[in-house]
Amino acid sequence: MNLIMMKSKLSSKSLVKAGLKFLPLILFLSACSSSTSPSFLKEDIPQAIQDICKKEYKLEVFSKLVGSTLWVYVPLEGIISKPEKPEKYTERFLLEDKKNFLEEGVLKVSYLVKLTEEKEKQQEMGLDKSVNEKIFKVLQVIRRVLFSVDNSKKDSPLFFCIVTADIKNGFEIKQIFHALDLKKISYGIISQTEYQHRIIQDSAISPLIIGDKTGTHLVYRDITLTEFIVDQIQGRIKLKFQKPEVPRNADIDREILKIISSTLNAYEFKDFTFVQMDNLASGRKHILNQKAALTEFNE
Repeated sequence: MNLIMMKSKLSSKSLVKAGLKFLPLILFLSACSSSTSPSFLKEDIPQAIQDICKKEYKLEVFSKLVGSTLWVYVPLEGIISKPEKPEKYTERFLLEDKKNFLEEGVLKVSYLVKLTEEKEKQQEMGLDKSVNEKIFKVLQVIRRVLFSVDNSKKDSPLFFCIVTADIKNGFEIKQIFHALDLKKISYGIISQTEYQHRIIQDSAISPLIIGDKTGTHLVYRDITLTEFIVDQIQGRIKLKFQKPEVPRNADIDREILKIISSTLNAYEFKDFTFVQMDNLASGRKHILNQKAALTEFNE
């Protein structure tokens, strides 16, 4: 499968659905045991990740620490395949992807969600089973190292970004998750479904990925809590309405506000003054102060 064929098969929505396919494997991390004695210093984490993956799982990965963000690049070949039993779902809403942002103290959330005629669909592409298994092994290593970091200096990684790249076909899936979420799912503090909703996922197609075994095409940077919050809200909106978690008669504005409020509260995020909600389908606009945004749906 060349890059042109990959673009035609994995454009737009299929990219997202392909990525979502491997999320359940992450959830089994909650069943793993963890070490409580510190074994790694922060500066040793990238090399430890690489060494353990190679020694115990024969996986060649590249890891880099930038500020409080640990990047792990996993170069593989042929990561996408047609599932044996395609997942079926009902399309109920049409939505356009809109970028959210925080500017001058105002968290601006724009969304365009419309009702459509219900039809049954199925996921045509997904991550290959063997690729899922490799990603799971990498996650096991990350979790193991995370629980073994010397936290006395309180500067252990806050965010983890795993990039799974198909270096044969020029396609990659990126996942970003918060260290506290990984700990919470491990101790059963949050549910598996909630954990899925907290992971930020994106995908890309590029000729620069082809043959790149060390992730030189990536821009390694430190992820901020602000961008993580903003992107998670956007991701939660997709999850709620693409494979709908709500009925046709749902109050869309109310559901969006639930997403905003629950996300802000999950990370005790208060670095904003107002929340501005722009419903681009109806033209309605809602503005809430910080207190209202945090308490309206604090479940």
